[in-house]
Amino acid sequence: MKLKKWMRHLANLIFIGFVGISALSQAQSIDKYPEKPIRFIVSFTAGGTTDILAREVAAQLTTKWNAVVVVENKSGGAGNIGTEYVGHSAPDGYTILINSFGPIAINPTLFPKLAVNPQKELQPIALLAEVPTVLVVPTIASAPVINSIADLTKFAKANPDKVSYGSTGIGTAAHMTGYLYSARTGMNALHIPYKGAEATRDLVAGRLQYMFATVPSVTQLIKGGQLRPLAVSTKIRSRSLPDVPTLKELGVDMATGSWFGFFAPKGTPIAIVQKLNKAFNEILQTPEVNARLVAQGAEPIPMSVEEFSKFVRTEYETWAPIVKASGAKPE
Repeated sequence: MKLKKWMRHLANLIFIGFVGISALSQAQSIDKYPEKPIRFIVSFTAGGTTDILAREVAAQLTTKWNAVVVVENKSGGAGNIGTEYVGHSAPDGYTILINSFGPIAINPTLFPKLAVNPQKELQPIALLAEVPTVLVVPTIASAPVINSIADLTKFAKANPDKVSYGSTGIGTAAHMTGYLYSARTGMNALHIPYKGAEATRDLVAGRLQYMFATVPSVTQLIKGGQLRPLAVSTKIRSRSLPDVPTLKELGVDMATGSWFGFFAPKGTPIAIVQKLNKAFNEILQTPEVNARLVAQGAEPIPMSVEEFSKFVRTEYETWAPIVKASGAKPE
């Protein structure tokens, strides 16, 4: 019996020793992180809102940590290609996903089978920003003259087969907000999905009647007079478009927006996740960065890892029934 007790005691000491060595090794690894380039994977094409925001933070993190941070676009599959790539990457903190709410909160309901389910196989790191979507119409001479949502509704009733709205893909903020708007106003407009920023080009050319676009993606087009903003979709007005009313102000009972955040492969050491979260939040709270993001239509909202994880779950639960009601099917 004494021998057995002694053996158990020895085994416990060895186990404790291994745990201690492992913890020390991990701590040393965290202290040295990052030791090689960090890659930001963007699930959409260059020039879109996700890409714009990712490059801003990448530049800031490069300076802050004196590290190499590169941005890579892996678009396609309604954001699933980039999500899958990161989900299958090593959980070491060197491959970070920057994604919008569509692939994270919408796609798990929209797609019956996902190679990587972001709700289960990604680790939320930090919320980058919430971004309003704005209802915009073209100003090109060949397009109908629409100066208000009342004009848009009147045109839609007079031309029931000639009203279409674009989106940057099935399940994106532009699609889901457009669906809700069509349902709440009885417009029954045709949804035309595009791959990324191509939708905006067709809108400017007058081949679409309207679109709900994220503010950063159309700010310059609004300033240049190529698009006319009619309303923002969020509960309150956008600080970058203070003169544009909300849909609720105009009598449409809906309030939605988009958001963008950072994610790592599941299993990434929590110490690395926390270190990234701290760095991202510090960057977002820098007056210069905050001002630049607001000017582009993004509202930086720092959150802890725990807060952002809860936020992601809530968004999924909120949008799941809406996606089902829309009848949307993946391309």
